[in-house]
Amino acid sequence: MRPIDLHTHSSHSDGTQTPAELVAAAMEAGLGTVAITDHDSTAGWTEAIAAAEGTGLTVVPGIELSTQLDYASVHMLGYYVDPADPALVAEMARIRAERFGRAESMVGRIGRDYPLTWDDVLAQTTPGATVGRPHIADALVAKGIVPDRTAAFQTVLHWRGGYYQPHKAPPPVTGVELIVGAGGVPVIAHPGARGPSSLFDDAKIRELVAAGLGGLELEHRDNAPERLPRWRAWADEHDLVVTGSSDYHGAGKPNRLGEHTTQPAQFRRLLQRARR
Repeated sequence: MRPIDLHTHSSHSDGTQTPAELVAAAMEAGLGTVAITDHDSTAGWTEAIAAAEGTGLTVVPGIELSTQLDYASVHMLGYYVDPADPALVAEMARIRAERFGRAESMVGRIGRDYPLTWDDVLAQTTPGATVGRPHIADALVAKGIVPDRTAAFQTVLHWRGGYYQPHKAPPPVTGVELIVGAGGVPVIAHPGARGPSSLFDDAKIRELVAAGLGGLELEHRDNAPERLPRWRAWADEHDLVVTGSSDYHGAGKPNRLGEHTTQPAQFRRLLQRARR
C-alpha cells in the first residue's frame, strides 16, 4: 500500500487549500490514502471525495472534534462518522459558533493595540469555514504585524500574550461518546503534545476506553518522545489502534503531507472498528 496519512485540514477549517487542492497535493506527495479531518466540520467531504474519484487515492472522511480537559484543549479525531447524526451535527454547530464568538472577542482586544479588524480576519476565511485563531494569525501576517503563523502563536496569540480567551468545548469523554454515537471511530490527536499529555492518567484513559475510544495518534511531530512510552503502553494495554499523520494545513503550518503515516495493518484495524 502507498502511504496513509490520516490527519489533514482544508479551507473548511484552518487549512489553506480547498478540499480539491488538498486531494491534488496528496496525490503529488505519493499518498495512497488521505483523511480530511477539518475542525468540527464535515463540509469538505463531498468535494474531496469527488476530486479523488478515478485517481486511485482513497479519501477517508473524518473530523477533528474540539474537546477540553481542565485547562488544555484535547482534539478528538473521528473517522467514518455519520455526517447527518443529529447529536454530532448540533454539537459541531455549537462549537463553531462558540469559536466564532471567541475569535471576534479576541480580535476586538487585539485591535486596541494593533491595526487589526474583524473584517481583516474574515478576509482570511472561506464561506462556512470553522473560524479560529489560525485565521487571526493569517490576518496578522497579511497586515505585516508578524512574519508567519508560528510567530503569531508565539507572540500575539500566545496564552501569555494578554489577548487569549479560553475555548469552551465538551470534555473528551463526551467527544468520544458523540463520535461513537455517530457510528465513527474516535482517536485522540497528538496525545503526547505538551499540555494535554500531563493531564491524563490511568483512570481517565479507562474512562475513554469504556466510552469507546478506538485509537491514539502516536506518530505526529507534536508528540514529545519522552512522553510516548506511557501512551504506547496504554495502546497495548487497551488494544487501541495506533495511527500516524502529518496534520497538514497547506501553507498554514510547516507540516508536510506524509511526514508521518499510519501502518497498513493499523489502518485495517481502524476499518474493522468502523465496520463494527
